[in-house]
Amino acid sequence: MSSATNIIVLVGLGLAGIFLAVQRRRKTIKEDFGAFVERIQLLPPPQPAPPKASDPLTGLVFAIKELFDVEGFVTGFGNPDWRRTHELAVRTAPAVSLLVQGGATCVGRNVMDEMAYCINGENKHYGTPTNPAAPSRIPGGSSSGSAVAVAAELVDFSLGTDTGGSVRVPAAFCGILGFRPSHGAVSTVGVVPMAQSFDTVGWFARDPDILRCVGHTLLQLPFMEYRKPSRVIIADDCFQLTKIPSGRTVNIVIQSTEKLFGRQVLNHMSLGKYIADKVPSLKYFQSEESKNVEGGISALKALWNALRLRQRYEFKKNHEDWINLVKPDFGPGISGRIRAALDIDTDDENIGLSLRVREEAREALNSLLKDDGILVIPTTADPPPKLNMKVDFLEDFQTRALTLLCIAGMSGCCQLVLVR
Repeated sequence: MSSATNIIVLVGLGLAGIFLAVQRRRKTIKEDFGAFVERIQLLPPPQPAPPKASDPLTGLVFAIKELFDVEGFVTGFGNPDWRRTHELAVRTAPAVSLLVQGGATCVGRNVMDEMAYCINGENKHYGTPTNPAAPSRIPGGSSSGSAVAVAAELVDFSLGTDTGGSVRVPAAFCGILGFRPSHGAVSTVGVVPMAQSFDTVGWFARDPDILRCVGHTLLQLPFMEYRKPSRVIIADDCFQLTKIPSGRTVNIVIQSTEKLFGRQVLNHMSLGKYIADKVPSLKYFQSEESKNVEGGISALKALWNALRLRQRYEFKKNHEDWINLVKPDFGPGISGRIRAALDIDTDDENIGLSLRVREEAREALNSLLKDDGILVIPTTADPPPKLNMKVDFLEDFQTRALTLLCIAGMSGCCQLVLVR
């Protein structure tokens, strides 16, 4: 079964939601929480006359990340120099069109990290959207405005993209539901690419019924009968990476699983050790530092090293010419990442090996979960950092987060972010 159709599910717990429940602070907030770059309106077609059923998304409003093409508008990609040097889009991205045809109204385009190259959610040019759950902390990115618009109840749902974590992180930090589908399951035509080996179109909602309904529309699937999972696997080593005591999170999973499905489906494992055993090509990506890390976490760090190299390579292939020609103005955190991507040696043999790692990781997770298993991991290792933190601190935060986020990226699995 291909990754595009697989029903393998990773569930990421939004640990930030536990933290944010007691961290809400007052702050002067814009009326739209700084979530929008611009307001637009895409209206759905007329509804069918009774007795025919109305379209599934009738009456819902949504917004989209500023890298989806909309006919007659310039796609901005989070940077004014990109907007200035590109033409009007001649057609609307199919993912957006499906939602409008499904009865929803699109009301705007959202702020994002420049060129989708960060998970912080900050933007030097358009401002950082205010996290409704914790105004003094970052909203997460790169789909920051899309998550904030949902969390602030400005829209019913929103579209983002997720390459390395850009839907999952802001969903966790803003305390809402987020879904990254299996790689290739939703069309990325009309979406500015970041790194095609990992790019996915994801979505946010507050209401699980709306999240599911949007998913059925985008995946173009019929509504199906609910199916009970055969196994719910808790990756204990992944929870040990977090700064929140695992007892506060794992116990919630255990109690909820037993209540919903019974104790017999629960399993525990060291995911890192499993990956180390089943993905032999990781040996090419283990640094001396990671080799000294105890247990299987070193394998997850190597998995992230492989993803990062491939991501940099594809980003460079996609955007190096434009960057060298235009010499755009980037924010400080983004500029460092882009320099690192442009500086890679495209003849590095590990670039090809990274695809081997990806295929081995996909096979490993397919074998572990089959088509009715759920793997439970933390979405990120830390609560959202405070705004305007030093770059060095944020780099450490991102490395810890991406060690967990790369699991879905390299395996191609879908991942649902749940918060409590």
